Amino acid sequence: MSIQQNLLQIKSLLPSNVTLVAVSKTKPVEDLMEAYNAGQRIFGENKIQEMTEKWQQMPKDIEWHMIGHVQSNKVKYMVPYVKLIHGVDSLKLLKEINRQAARWRKNINCLLQIHIAEEETKFGLDENELIELLNSDEFKEMSNVKVIGLMGMATFTENQEQIKKEFDNLKSIFDKSKKLKTENCQLNTLSMGMSGDYQLAIDCGSTMVRIGSSIFGSR
Repeated sequence: MSIQQNLLQIKSLLPSNVTLVAVSKTKPVEDLMEAYNAGQRIFGENKIQEMTEKWQQMPKDIEWHMIGHVQSNKVKYMVPYVKLIHGVDSLKLLKEINRQAARWRKNINCLLQIHIAEEETKFGLDENELIELLNSDEFKEMSNVKVIGLMGMATFTENQEQIKKEFDNLKSIFDKSKKLKTENCQLNTLSMGMSGDYQLAIDCGSTMVRIGSSIFGSR
């Protein structure tokens, strides 16, 4: 099937409240344009340099999402155009995003990454660190970032029960954290689920899925 057919098939299965991020990392601009011409406007990249090059070449009505792990010293390169940063996992990184956004007189939306997987390699905050961050005076004083939700990645396993348990855990943390509303924190997005597990993630309450290989083919 073509990229266009893959995309239309996936979109036909998604509930209306679920946002599709087409994960286009490592794929050429021609492939992204095929998805764009089929109506896709939200693309996710995991390397800032690659995302910036694509942003320069492609139509300007695209929403670019940074879905990879972000190094503080690279933030400045994407601030002019990035729409949402998914993997924010520390107060330090949030401070740098806020600082760079202030230079551009912009507000940047962020998702805080929660560690739900059993693998040690995955980044993220635990529930206590999340609450501590959202309640901190340092965070509340940031006027150029807005935390609009949480994201997390399940363990890479065939065990559906384990994946479901991890997604349910993230949904529970999300529901509890929603009460912590401040000027720069209104949690309405729960990003979990990728090509292999997005239907299960939606069943568990995800409102944003990141799908790459099911659209563009394997890498």
